[in-house]
Amino acid sequence: MNTVRVHHYDAFTKTAGKGNPAGVIFEATDLTTEQMQEVARQIGFSECAFILPSDRADLRLRYFTPGAEVDLCGHATMASIYALYKHMDESEAPVHLRVETHAGIIDIGYDPETQEVSMTQAQAVFEPFGGDPAALAATIGLAEEDIDPRFPIVYGSTGLWTVILPVKDLDACRRMVPDHHQFPTVLAERPHTSIHPLCTETFHEEATLHGRHFSAAITGRIEDPITGTASGVMGAYYITYMHPELESCDILIEQGQEAGYDGLVHVWAEKDSNRDIHVRIAGTAVEVAELSASI
Repeated sequence: MNTVRVHHYDAFTKTAGKGNPAGVIFEATDLTTEQMQEVARQIGFSECAFILPSDRADLRLRYFTPGAEVDLCGHATMASIYALYKHMDESEAPVHLRVETHAGIIDIGYDPETQEVSMTQAQAVFEPFGGDPAALAATIGLAEEDIDPRFPIVYGSTGLWTVILPVKDLDACRRMVPDHHQFPTVLAERPHTSIHPLCTETFHEEATLHGRHFSAAITGRIEDPITGTASGVMGAYYITYMHPELESCDILIEQGQEAGYDGLVHVWAEKDSNRDIHVRIAGTAVEVAELSASI
């Protein structure tokens, strides 16, 4: 039996215990897919990221939840790149990297002064939610009256699909209790999708939107405290449905406060001449501990 070292980082925070935990594995080249999945299962974080060589980019990242591999994970990307820089001589570290993922090649930036990692996401895509809004609300313990009627319920992706569910206020967010067993039935178009409620009321004055994130039933997780990919979708949603008159936005999105976390994600979204929306997110991270898994 072999031991795999897993570096625990909290993303989108500078305070240990207040960000989204991710496992970062440096020595991943010789691991099989099955072994990566077993490591993620043992560690139990919403995602573990495995750093691998790439013949198409500067490096490759693979992301595993305890239950399945996913194409992209924002907070695990932040944690991985931050961890890489902390193990480099910063005076020689590249400011820009290209990273291969199953969602495509993403561009990464690093600011040595703020220690903030930024990343592009895939072009934003939205699809209509054709299900029953009341049944969708019920999957997270709410009533149809809690839904904000000003904005649509849609499937959205900037590399990983989620359902954007606008609700009226923070009170609705506080009362949410998810039942994962109901998700696949209600999300008939995309059964293995997460649910991402949002509202315009926030805890932090500097934040524009507040979100929660209930993981897809297939992942083996209940709630992701701070999600980079879904925050990117929120930025695109903001200039598509909430403020369609805007060509771009530069906003902060908060998440995790109901569960004792305090995450902030910096999000830029911009429409190009074809009205396609391009998204970039940024955040920082902090090292917490070194863990291990047996394979």
